[in-house]
Amino acid sequence: MTAYPELKLLIDGEWCDASTGATQDVINPATEEVLGTLPAASPADLDAALQSAQRGFEVWSTMSPYGRAAILVAAAQLIRARTEQIAMSVTLENGKPLAEARMEIGTVVDILEFSAEEGKRLHGRIVEGRAPGVRHHVVKEPVGVCLAITPWNFPINTVAKKLGAALGAGCSVILKASNETPASALHLVRALVDAGLPAGVVNVVFGPSAQLTNHLMSSDIVRKVSLTGSVPVGKQLAVFAAERMQRLTMELGGHAPVVVFDDVDIGKAIDLLVPGKFRNSGQICISPTRFFVQDAIYSQFVDAFTERAAAIKVGNGIEDGTMMGPLANARRLGAMDGFVADARARGATITTGGERIGNKGYFFAPTVIKDAPDDSMVMTEEPFGPLAPMTRFTTIDEVAERANALELGLASYAVTNSLDRASRIGDALQAGMVGINTVGIAIPETPFGGVKESGYGVEGGPESLEHYVVPKSIALKTVL
Repeated sequence: MTAYPELKLLIDGEWCDASTGATQDVINPATEEVLGTLPAASPADLDAALQSAQRGFEVWSTMSPYGRAAILVAAAQLIRARTEQIAMSVTLENGKPLAEARMEIGTVVDILEFSAEEGKRLHGRIVEGRAPGVRHHVVKEPVGVCLAITPWNFPINTVAKKLGAALGAGCSVILKASNETPASALHLVRALVDAGLPAGVVNVVFGPSAQLTNHLMSSDIVRKVSLTGSVPVGKQLAVFAAERMQRLTMELGGHAPVVVFDDVDIGKAIDLLVPGKFRNSGQICISPTRFFVQDAIYSQFVDAFTERAAAIKVGNGIEDGTMMGPLANARRLGAMDGFVADARARGATITTGGERIGNKGYFFAPTVIKDAPDDSMVMTEEPFGPLAPMTRFTTIDEVAERANALELGLASYAVTNSLDRASRIGDALQAGMVGINTVGIAIPETPFGGVKESGYGVEGGPESLEHYVVPKSIALKTVL
């Protein structure tokens, strides 16, 4: 088995420990064993990273888009060659099966290559002036030093989204990656460094999240912040950023409804939705979660979904045949127990699962909750785990209203063989992304983002790079 890598900070092109020697343990969620020790950056380390990022920006922003693209592409090639090594780190610290880790790494390669190409196309324009001899040049300049804050559930994919867009646009970055999945992020950054990224263009720090974020955002050096995290944290950072008018991109989670119409082939719907629901143990912000099933097929669909969920092999992600790994940390186990207890208290039925598996590792059984009330916790709060609450609906207008009832709007799904229903429900669902007869809604070429309290700004697509540039208008008269 590939060894878990040594964990370091990256400041001004140097891999280093924290200046104070402070560390914290990184835990394997499948075994609860310590994988390694992570340096916790001190205020002095953060100040060094800020100064380094400012110098890195001065170098990177003046490099041609083609030069920047060449480094991003070279890094993508290195990641592709190192897939097995990186996948093992992802699985060891996150818990997802190796097959899912490999898929995530493949997407990372695509993201970097896409960002490299889009960076070449951040074109400005020339506008003819209204006065004789005057032309207006609209140019797009990189915004400056960016702070990227990434989560543990997609520990290398979310890093690639933020770094790819920022670097493609000519910005430098301070990366605050998850303390629970640090090696995954470091693998990506090491590939960039090995590909020739100049010192200071990317700096990596770890440590207490609130402390680090507050320190970095208090600096006038940081001009843009990109967060993937919870709604409460996003709101706090939005207030903090307002003090310095720092730009923000925020992906703050969701609670995706799934509308299952009665004209579908139930077997095909199950084939699509069960793997989509339990991928990464349901720890996905766009995970299909609130299942609204039309009356005529409700009982049959719940029974079939239950049978398939009960057959999922749960275990250590490095073992052959594992279909679902552990939850990422012990906190998620307690959260799942709370959701299940509340559902039972409100009259719902647990048709499979509903409890922890074993007493070592953070394993929780794939769980189906039948007749979940609309006001239950699992239907109103994002569970971020392997829970599939089911409820019935009658009409399309009714289900659209119920699906849109929450103040979250990241992803929504529907399955139907009716083009009319597909069109109507696609228009009615309030979300930044909608999947009709597919759960594959996130690809590098399209925007990834939400509405309402799911945040603002996007990652993915050409639109993602626009968040990292400032349009400047230059009115030019060649002769005075």
